[in-house]
Formats: sequence, C-alpha cells, structure tokens
Amino acid sequence: MPALAAPLACGDLAGFARPDLRITRAEAVPAGTLPADNPGRAALTGTARVRAALPAHCLVEGTIDPRVGAGGAAYGIGFQLRLPETWNGRFLFQGGGGLDGVVGEALGAIPVSGATAPPALLRGYAVASTDSGHRGRDSADAAFGLDQQARIDFAYGAVGAVAREARRLIAAHYGRAPARAYFMGCSNGGRSALMAATRWPTAFDGIVAGAPAFRLTRAALGQIWDTQTFLAVAPKDPEGRPILAGAFSEADLALVAGAVLKACDAADGLADGAVEAVSACRFDPASLTCPGEKTAACLSPPQVEALHRAFGGARDGQGRPVYAAWPWDPGVAAPGWRAWKLGTSKTATPNARNTTLGPAAVANYFLTPPDPGFDALRFDFDRDTPRTAETAALNDPTGTFLSTFTARGGRLLVYQGIADPVFSARDLADHWRDLARHNGGAGALAEWARLFLIPGMTHCGGGPALDDFDPLTAIEAWVERGEAPDRLPARGAAFPGRTRPLCPFPREARYGGGEPERAESFACREP
Repeated sequence: MPALAAPLACGDLAGFARPDLRITRAEAVPAGTLPADNPGRAALTGTARVRAALPAHCLVEGTIDPRVGAGGAAYGIGFQLRLPETWNGRFLFQGGGGLDGVVGEALGAIPVSGATAPPALLRGYAVASTDSGHRGRDSADAAFGLDQQARIDFAYGAVGAVAREARRLIAAHYGRAPARAYFMGCSNGGRSALMAATRWPTAFDGIVAGAPAFRLTRAALGQIWDTQTFLAVAPKDPEGRPILAGAFSEADLALVAGAVLKACDAADGLADGAVEAVSACRFDPASLTCPGEKTAACLSPPQVEALHRAFGGARDGQGRPVYAAWPWDPGVAAPGWRAWKLGTSKTATPNARNTTLGPAAVANYFLTPPDPGFDALRFDFDRDTPRTAETAALNDPTGTFLSTFTARGGRLLVYQGIADPVFSARDLADHWRDLARHNGGAGALAEWARLFLIPGMTHCGGGPALDDFDPLTAIEAWVERGEAPDRLPARGAAFPGRTRPLCPFPREARYGGGEPERAESFACREP
C-alpha cells in the first residue's frame, strides 16, 4: 500500500467538507466506549447486537449530495465511518436493513442474530454504514419512494457514493488506501451486498450477502399473498374483523414442525431435531387434517388449505408463479417465523412485520408510479403485478453477468436460513442454479461464489438452528489466502454443545458415524 500523504488527525477530516459533502462530526472516541443499543433495528435486520467495548477510534459522520427533493423533502446520503487507531489495512461496508432510512452504528457486527464472533471494528477494520439516501422515521418508512433520486440511491447509488468517500477519508487519515475492501450485510443489507457485486464490481474484493433480498420486489408481493391467505382463515373479533395471529396457534405451528421432523429428520442419517437433508424432505400438511372437529392433534381443512396455498407461493389468476414456493422446515414454529407471517396481536390490528413493513413499501416504492393511497391487501396479482416492473429493474440484483468482479479476483459468500419467512430459500437456490448455468457450470461458479443454506434458521438468525458462525473470517481467508470455504463451522444456542458443518450448496451435511454432536462426524455431500 503506497503512502499517499501525511496522515491527518481525526478532527482535521472535517476539512474534507465540500458543497456536495457535509462533514457534521469528526471526533476521537476513547477506548472502552459502549455502542448504543438499538433492539428495534436488530429485530428488523437480524444484526447481532454488539456488547463489547469499542477500541479507540475516529468517528466521522456526514451527508453526501444534500438536496431538496420531491415535495420539498430534504434528502442526502447519510453515512458514518469509524477508523480504529490500530488499523489492519482493511475496509468494511456494513449493509443496512428494512427500508434503511437510518444510519446504523458502523461497527461491522456479524449480521446473524446468534453470532458471537467479534465485530469488524474490534478486529481493526475501518467500517462505514449509510442510510441509503433518505432519513425515515424508522426502517419501515417508505415515504422516500416518492422521490426519483431517493429510489436510485436506495436501490444501489448510495453504495458507490459512500464507498468512494469512505476510501478518500480512510486514505487521508492513515496516509494510505485500504489494501482490501469488503461488504457484509443481511436482509436488505444482503440485497445491497449483491448490488455491490453487480453494480459496483470494482469496489469490493469480498462480499458477504446474508438472506439477500435479491428479488425484493416479488418477495413483497409474496408477503401480501401470505397475509391475504392467513387472514382468510383467521378467527374474527366481535365486529367480524379477522385476527391474523389467530390463524395458527403456537400449538398448531408446533404440530406442523413436529410432523416435518418426523417426515424428514432422519434422512441425513441421524434423527437429531434438525432437517439437514433438505433436498430429500417430502411433507404434505394434508397428513395433519382433522377427520372431524378441530383438536390440538390436527389442523382444520381451511388451515391445511392455507398452508398449501402459502407454501406453494404467490400466483396470478392463470396459476403462473409471482413469487417462489417455500421449503418445509421445523423453523415454522420459531418466534421469528411468526413475527413476520402472523405476529402476536390479539386484536384485529395486526403486528406481523409483513403488515407493518410491506404494504407502505408496495404503495410508495414498489409500485411505479407510486400510489400512496393504495391498499396493498387488495392487491390484484393479475392487474397490479406489472406495476412493479420498473422498480424491480432498478432494485433487484438478479443479474448473473459478473465478469469484472470475478476478473479482479472478487469472492462472494451467500447464506440464508431454510426457514427464512421473508425470502424463500427455494428462490435463492433457483437463482444459484441460474448463476451456475451462466458462468460455466457449478464447478466454475464455486471458484468464486458459494451459497450456504442453513437448516432451521429464520431471518438472519434464530430458529432451531446453528446460527453462530463467522462469514467474515471465511471471506477474508478466501480473498487473501485462497482458502475456499468448503464448510463453515457452526454452533448455536438452540442446540447447546452441538457443532455442525454448514455446507456449500448443493451439498448437504450427512452423518457418517461417530459422536453425533460433533461436526467431525458429518461430511458435506451431494444430495
């Protein structure tokens, strides 16, 4: 790394301000400072909260391209950059979550809720984060969708802008540019990670995309489909309004989870409370249909039909898929699955995230032109689906042509839970097959990109899963030492004392004999 100039003190970085770059903060933070807790954001994005005291570092905050947008609203790409005193020469761009609109603390936490590995900042990385070009009330605020440039910045523009300015500030502070640049995020941060590979192919050496919302536009329609489906079988309040959370009780979902385990658990060679052999899992909820009245040991026929309809995926009036089908997994009974699909509200005012996050996003962002008065629960999958095409072209990183990224030696590590209730693991697996077909086959693709599907895991962690693993260490070893991740060691609070390998798709963990709680007893094999 060649020296550029004499390093600048933290406070002197404020002098980098320009009309198109406001620096609102440039100050030294002493070692031992505790990060602010933000449980609401952690719940949305799955990002593990950081409890460890921070190292001494320089904190820079600012706004790129401040402007007045549609309707007189103030816009600009807000960012935060943390520069540790003891720098390892690396730069990490931290993805956001939800609809962004909030500048998260740039700590570089591993974006899996069960992760115990240290955040990037504590490892010596310089770390940046962004609000993606708009300031919302929270990460569910979709009002930015009324502004054209804000849509572009949220979709992908902010990634390039913040990466560029962060590199300049890093070089100014340390007197040298980063030797390596990484991107890591989950959920919408995972979508942004794939955008980094497809829209900014020269910006990053290694990219970690967790639960990537690569078809976010269609997944949003899948959320509407599920909500409509479950409302149709939900019990009614005295005024005749459906109570979404009551469509399936916790006991009902536990019944489904138990039946999935009974049908699929042992297919990997060991009955251990997890479905590792995902490709071999065959389950039909019709097996749980009550022969008569509804009891705790069965599901009503309408409930069974609702499960068939929801897990079969959203479709238009001609039966053509609008969004993907979903795999069966015992994680259906996990709190994280209910939180998105059904919620916990005992009234007709639902609190499921599919109802609090999705409808406004459809009306203001996914529909073009935006339609703020649109009732997403009345979405017509024949008439209204084409209205999302323009946003999809802007927003969804479904591209498979990454020749510049790969020619530079770029590496891509993607992970997602099989029981993710937000984005279908089947959809991601289909995309991976497309990537293989368009890039020389599965073997050639594996030279630079690998996908890990995690049994039991819900959105960015949680569920009956081993959700404590470290993708940052894995991508760093792959980029810098050529050590491709043939398996990721994992553990988790759901199964104390257990370790397992997470296997690169399409391989799955198979028990080969030995101590059943040890990863060494399992091999990653083709299904």
